[in-house]
Amino acid sequence: MAREIRINVDDETYEQLERLAAGGHAEPEQYAAQLLTADIARSRFNEAAKGFRDEHAAGFAARFGGSEGQAAA
Repeated sequence: MAREIRINVDDETYEQLERLAAGGHAEPEQYAAQLLTADIARSRFNEAAKGFRDEHAAGFAARFGGSEGQAAA
């Protein structure tokens, strides 16, 4: 189900949005929706990845060595 949201942006931002949208052969509103959707998807992925890491870090460290809080070099 599609939802409509309205946002206000300044003229400079809208002009940039128009230029970017034209490059992708889209209307500015459609392009903004694509950007927002991609950003939300990226955020969801990062949250899920962090949850997976947090859930399995101790087991991974126990099996393969290393310390839980240590980042790979």
